[in-house]
Amino acid sequence: MIYLQDLLAATGGSLHGPVFADEFSDFCYDTRLLNSGELFLAVVTDKGDGHDYVLEAARSGAAGVLCQRPFDLHELGVTCLLIDDTRQALVDWARFVLQKHRPDVVGITGSSGKTTTKEMVAAVLARRHPVFANYGNYNDRYGLPIALGRLAAEHRVAVLEMACEGLDEIRELAALTRPRVGIVTAVNETHLAYLGSLEAIAAEKGRLVEALPPAGEGGVAILNYDDARVRAMAARTRAHTITYGLDPDADLVAGNVQADETGVSVTVFVKDFFPLPGRRHHGGRRKLRVRLALLGRPAAYAALAAVAAGLALDVPLEEALAALAAMKPLPGRLNPLPGRDGARVLDDSFNASPASTLAALDVLDLFHSGRRVAVLGDLRDLGSVEAEAYRRVGERVAAGVDLLVAQGDAARRVAEEAQAAGLPADRLLVTYTAEDTLRGLAGRLAPGDTVLVKGAVESRMEQVVAGLLADPEAAPRLLVRQTAGWSKVRLLHPGRPTWLEVDLEAIAHNVRRIVGHVGPGVRVLAVLKADAYGHGAARVARTALNNGASHLGVASINEGAALRRVDITAPILVLGYTPAWQARDLVLHDLSATVYNLDVARALSRAARELNREVRVHVKVDTGMGRLGLLPEDVPAFVADLRALPGLVLEGIFTHMSTADSDLAYARWQLARFRQVLETLSGAGVHVPLVHAANSAAILALPESHLNMVRLGIAMYGLQPSAEVPLPPDFRPALSFKTQVAQVKALPPGSFVGYGKSYQTAGEERIAVLPVGYADGFRRAPRHWGEVLIRGRRAPIVGRVSMDQTTVDVSHIPGVRQGDEVVLIGEQGDERITAEDVAERLGTINYEVVSEILARVPRVV
Repeated sequence: MIYLQDLLAATGGSLHGPVFADEFSDFCYDTRLLNSGELFLAVVTDKGDGHDYVLEAARSGAAGVLCQRPFDLHELGVTCLLIDDTRQALVDWARFVLQKHRPDVVGITGSSGKTTTKEMVAAVLARRHPVFANYGNYNDRYGLPIALGRLAAEHRVAVLEMACEGLDEIRELAALTRPRVGIVTAVNETHLAYLGSLEAIAAEKGRLVEALPPAGEGGVAILNYDDARVRAMAARTRAHTITYGLDPDADLVAGNVQADETGVSVTVFVKDFFPLPGRRHHGGRRKLRVRLALLGRPAAYAALAAVAAGLALDVPLEEALAALAAMKPLPGRLNPLPGRDGARVLDDSFNASPASTLAALDVLDLFHSGRRVAVLGDLRDLGSVEAEAYRRVGERVAAGVDLLVAQGDAARRVAEEAQAAGLPADRLLVTYTAEDTLRGLAGRLAPGDTVLVKGAVESRMEQVVAGLLADPEAAPRLLVRQTAGWSKVRLLHPGRPTWLEVDLEAIAHNVRRIVGHVGPGVRVLAVLKADAYGHGAARVARTALNNGASHLGVASINEGAALRRVDITAPILVLGYTPAWQARDLVLHDLSATVYNLDVARALSRAARELNREVRVHVKVDTGMGRLGLLPEDVPAFVADLRALPGLVLEGIFTHMSTADSDLAYARWQLARFRQVLETLSGAGVHVPLVHAANSAAILALPESHLNMVRLGIAMYGLQPSAEVPLPPDFRPALSFKTQVAQVKALPPGSFVGYGKSYQTAGEERIAVLPVGYADGFRRAPRHWGEVLIRGRRAPIVGRVSMDQTTVDVSHIPGVRQGDEVVLIGEQGDERITAEDVAERLGTINYEVVSEILARVPRVV
């Protein structure tokens, strides 16, 4: 419980308005996670300002608000407490309540194993003391003070996990909490991205034991003896040191460790000089056997640390081991759960580093009753060891996994390494969404199979676990991140403040709809020209293939080669011109060629012979488009010559309709001409396996054009072929184009804005500068976008669009400030700007709008 008087005393804050509540059940910083009776924290961060959500919090049940600006909350019956800095106020309050309640603090840090160790320590200490432990990921500069909102006067011990993502964070947390006991679990590659080296990680983690009081004042440092960097921390502390590990030289030793699919059995040895509560044991090492329900050898380390903490705080060894034996697996941490189709789900979805992933794969090895399936999301915090981490995990997967599903870009790299280490291609699947992962596993699991699910928090692998449960309704009580707020949270890291959001599940839905529309006898070729119309070709290719497409189409050899480099093995047709000098490149990348010229065909034949391969070709027929292709009357002779060339395989023949989106009569005339060509070839005894004519417009408007393959382009992305051929109502656009406000300034009347003095303010105007320009595909001339969305309202573009910046008038939109999200294509509030809207403004088509968004704009999914 959080008391108003404590907050006032700790922070020096002041009340704004009447007191409606003087105690609060907990802190909350996100209105999506708010529960009635909580104190809402209006925190200003690098990504946003919580003050924007104060009124929403008050209307949603907050009993109070801690904020830096006054709000009139009288009519809402909400207490408003004003402070100078919300983050600092939290720290000041946390220090105050810790000094007020004076619990013995046990601090726990390390690169891995912190949370399991914290829970085991709390379970052991609870045998003799009322214990508080911080929950979830509330373990950093900001989160730990929030967690202390649940600290109560009766808690005599506080077990606090301490994480860090930067220098000096552990020192600051130790100074805040003043631990008497400190535990360091491990130093490994986790957090290399932030701290740079293992030595720097060790230096940072060691700040905890440096802060402990000396042994004479009760300070105890508990160190993992088997980790040389942790063991060396004994020289950095004045506290009494207890070491633990498998090494017999440790003070606490785990011997005869036996791990199986139900848990771990450990014999705990305690040195004869080790102080026990109320007495000292003599006569050699004392040993006791314990059975843990937690999985994997790392559980033995956490158990030893917990025993050491118990001995340091007067919990006898027998009681400590009894507490550990009673523990159940933690949500999201190697927790075995009943799965669908009789399989077992090993839920390790809380987070993932290379070390924890390798440990989880070791646990998966313990299951022998069926196949071992690994569903891996992305890893995190890899820093300079990124390539090595992917290699190690990939090799481990290849050595012990029967089926790998890799979800995400980083996980795809693990799949590549696994394949390089010998995992057959038919035993791995690459996906980019939880839904695709679940669809990929449908029908592939059998009774007795074990499915390990693991990934970084950003991958949200608990969504996969939820879909694999035998009882999906059990997810809220069994899995991590199950609150209502988490269902609305997306963890995006775009890399710059202008980005595209690509909804791959929308693409998957659209593909499945077209596959169903054309029927089982018709194949679908997904067109990925221009980096999948700006959506990201590699991800879209996987998604389309996972949802029913059989072939891929690209404009050029380099586009096809890029897909081959990410291990996409499906047939890829180069729809455009292949010059003779690129014939070898096409053959080397196993691409199919569009042919209509004998010189190119002969070059392809030579390349095929020289490389001892076959080349699949598709003959293009110009039935009325007037672009690439043979005229109908020239096709029979060309095909005859083509078939005589060694190394070439006539795989397909196609035409392209120029008016399927506007003039169906002409499209039907083209189709009739194409059918005549097919009849002539058939009469000559020529059978062509794949025959295709329909683009997106024809797929929707001209069913007789489907033949036995269709080319799905613009409709796959949720964009309509034309006003005359709209999409079915359930199709979903996949792309949103966004940026942020970089600066807001008030300009006096007569001020010029942009190059060439192209805009002059009529009165005082508020101008917002956006970090997006024509080098991103945000058109400058002859017409620009016209307007954008900020705070759910339309803001007109003023002045010229520059290479990297654009200015908009926000005089009519209250409260616009730096960091506000700006929508260029997509929805915000009740307003919407579509690619079709932009195309109409620019005098072009939606194809051009999305395809022009350049590669320097990061795509996030």
